Amino acid sequence: MNTLHRRAVLSAAFAAAALLTGFEAAKADYPEKPVTLVIPYKAGGSTETMARVYSKALAKELGANVVVKTRPGAGGAVGASEVAAAKPDGYTLLFAASTSLMWPPLTQKVSYDLESFTYVGQITEYQQAIVAKADAPFNSMDELIEHAKKTNLNFADQSAMSRSYINFIGGQEGVKWTGIPTKGGGEMVPFLLGGKIDFAWSGGIHNRYGDKMKVLASMNAGRLLGSPDVPSVSEKYGVSMPSQAVIVVPKGTPDAVVKKLESAMEAATKDKAFGDLVTNKLKFPVKFVGSEALKADIAKTIEGLKQVIEKTK
Repeated sequence: MNTLHRRAVLSAAFAAAALLTGFEAAKADYPEKPVTLVIPYKAGGSTETMARVYSKALAKELGANVVVKTRPGAGGAVGASEVAAAKPDGYTLLFAASTSLMWPPLTQKVSYDLESFTYVGQITEYQQAIVAKADAPFNSMDELIEHAKKTNLNFADQSAMSRSYINFIGGQEGVKWTGIPTKGGGEMVPFLLGGKIDFAWSGGIHNRYGDKMKVLASMNAGRLLGSPDVPSVSEKYGVSMPSQAVIVVPKGTPDAVVKKLESAMEAATKDKAFGDLVTNKLKFPVKFVGSEALKADIAKTIEGLKQVIEKTK
């Protein structure tokens, strides 16, 4: 190798090292500007409400402003698509129900897939349940099924996913029930309390009607905060609905940035205002799960989700 060639190689190596050092320094200084937290749902819902409070605690831990941005549409797919396509630098985050990251890629055509995001952490879980009116002639899921074998029951058909899980249970038990189309929890509640339907899936709104509704089964992987004595669907059928409330970033975000976000997220879950909102008002648990453990939990949830989809095609 001649002298000029050697000098060129060394110069290139020094330049690459300087670039890498600069990149590492940039990650170490993260964040240097405001961070955007995208909420893929309409304002006023439980997720957006949590985000408004949590963003302040997260901003304090990160040492930078966290700007909440709502991008509703297609069950969360619009906002998720936007974040999946964002630059993977840690400045665009998505706070959403894990459902919005799993169900659309498995059942419809969207611009992201199951590998489009890196899961940073979970901060709570939605309290999903099968519920009935307080004076319904059944007090458990087993009793509901026995009742369904004798008479046709109606349920609130709120979404493709909740319908699939309800029909999955029916298929496992050899019973059929009739779905009555309802527009979310806002319409489900008067339908159930008014006797137009016999039971329903609830994403957590039943917590506001403790004396008027009863929980027949938890649809989460575990039992619910407000109904610890009621079994979960996973105990009997080995599947559960996605329940995690998570923050994710686009795939390719540097590990150092993910780690810094993860640490800030964990600290932010201890914020008093956030804890009061989640535990006392929404009746959800404050539940932080870090990136690696959450990744494993999500993988298990996806397997159950695929099973339900396959059985209810």
